Amino acid sequence: MSPVALEVCVDTLEGAWIAAENGADRIELCAALSEGGLTPSFGAMTAAAKLPVPVYAMIRPRRGDFRYSDIEKTAMLHDIEACGKAGLAGIVIGAVDDQHALDREFLAAALESTSLPATLHRAIDTVRDYEKAVADAIKLGFERILSSGQADKAELGMDRLASAVRVASGRISIMAGSGVNAANAPRILKHTGAPELHASCSKPKGDAPAPGISETRLGFVAATGTRDTDASLVQSLRHVMDIHAEDAA
Repeated sequence: MSPVALEVCVDTLEGAWIAAENGADRIELCAALSEGGLTPSFGAMTAAAKLPVPVYAMIRPRRGDFRYSDIEKTAMLHDIEACGKAGLAGIVIGAVDDQHALDREFLAAALESTSLPATLHRAIDTVRDYEKAVADAIKLGFERILSSGQADKAELGMDRLASAVRVASGRISIMAGSGVNAANAPRILKHTGAPELHASCSKPKGDAPAPGISETRLGFVAATGTRDTDASLVQSLRHVMDIHAEDAA
């Protein structure tokens, strides 16, 4: 793995291969990135396990908030089991309770149900007490935290991310994500001290579809078209991250 790790989130197998072949150290495999990322299918997990870099699967049964019912939690535990059977390297999960704190009881059960390492996703950006949630994630045994510092974009949450890195003190990795690109990555890395970055490195796939085609008319494809991982964006981000690591050495 590179001195500063790059995780690329994808929702297609083609995108996963593009990311892996152009500088990503790890893949976050999702379905429906347009909804913030949902659990991918078992078939997608199995195919992605053949990638040359570690693949972590998103465990999120629906769009919306991160307060889950008992039925949803049971489904999530089954999805975690599927990740192990598919041969993936880890999981990405998060949940909060009615008090807007991490749902420690469920997250403990989720992590205890598998030997796979786990990333706590941006559910942490919705909690009331951010510093306590970082401490809770450490106690629960998460490998890393993906966060924007509770801002819309990581670039706007750099102060809180820097605080999280200090609180983590090497006990857990803080991965800055949301709106990360080659232009702002050096600033985010320098200000926060985060050892990892998370980005989609995506752009619109081809021209916007004609409004009259059946897929758009029937609502299967958005009028703005679809997005997918772009090799040049992955390469550009990897490049500036490597330069930052060299300058910091």
